[in-house]
Amino acid sequence: MRNVTLILDDGSHFHGKSFGYEKPVAGEVVFNTAMTGYPESLTDPSYAGQLMTLTYPLVGNYGVPPFTFGANGLPSFMESEKIHAEAIIVSDYSEKYSHWNAVESLADWLKREKIPGITGIDTRELTKVLREHGVMMGKIVFDDEPENIPEATYAGVNYVDKVSCKEIIRYNEGGEKKVVLVDCGVKSNIIRCLLKRNVEIIRVPWDYDFNSLQFDGLFISNGPGDPDTCDAAVQNIRKAMADEKLPIFGICMGNQLLSKAGGAKIYKLKYGHRSHNQPVRMMGTDRCFITSQNHGYAVDNNTLGTDWEPLFINMNDGSNEGIRHRKSPWFSAQFHPEAASGPTDTEFLFDEFVKLL
Repeated sequence: MRNVTLILDDGSHFHGKSFGYEKPVAGEVVFNTAMTGYPESLTDPSYAGQLMTLTYPLVGNYGVPPFTFGANGLPSFMESEKIHAEAIIVSDYSEKYSHWNAVESLADWLKREKIPGITGIDTRELTKVLREHGVMMGKIVFDDEPENIPEATYAGVNYVDKVSCKEIIRYNEGGEKKVVLVDCGVKSNIIRCLLKRNVEIIRVPWDYDFNSLQFDGLFISNGPGDPDTCDAAVQNIRKAMADEKLPIFGICMGNQLLSKAGGAKIYKLKYGHRSHNQPVRMMGTDRCFITSQNHGYAVDNNTLGTDWEPLFINMNDGSNEGIRHRKSPWFSAQFHPEAASGPTDTEFLFDEFVKLL
């Protein structure tokens, strides 16, 4: 294993060993506190442009499942067709793995997909730095190549355009109802959850004007980066909202884009929510749910118009976790009701959406 150093923008250095693909890389350094789910997280398009730190110390012990695809064209065990995170940072990488569904090691998978992985990092200290300072840019450099230092920017880059589909894709043609899915970087399990409810899905690129299509409902997916770079999607959503009876459901980035279409503003969280254990409360009730989350931006509740209200609130920091319209069938969730991986407490939101169609 070659010696590597993680260099943060504040000058902090963390020394470790390379166990993945050997190339220097730069990106926004974020942390995820989930105990499991690295195959799903690495293939989540929302991690595009980011160096993913896992706080759980032991990583790799259950290997990696096969990259097989179902009849619907979706990967069977992953959340997209490839790894989207720029790199993975762990405390203790387990070279040996054991799991009924594993076919290769995490290291072999990273090398095959040309993604760096570093181990031996004090991820507790790194997480404390990120919590105090906030997420920041970082670089992974090889100690024996000190002159080969990568550069990267995250703010202002339209990562949604990088991960969205480039043409219309249809699933379950002939289903009971038609749903247009605006692909901002959709996770496969969102599509699986809709297909399980027998809807036809028309998956369109993030900036596609879908308003000329025939459909019964609009779904806005999750995705990476800054929602302020996605104005074309906001304008198309706003046009769709001219039909006040059209059901609309957004998840994660979809919550932010629906909020922007409704006139609200977005701000960047200090270090984001990336975990399986975020508690959220449904407004107007005492119901609290444990949710899976992966986002760095949030809706400013104070900027919601009079026709809108918060639907969920984060119990840790009071930030917005979803909105709903007071009259029209429009609602959203900042968390992931489809999880993958994570708790499935809130999958009922898909049922609520399908009932409205």
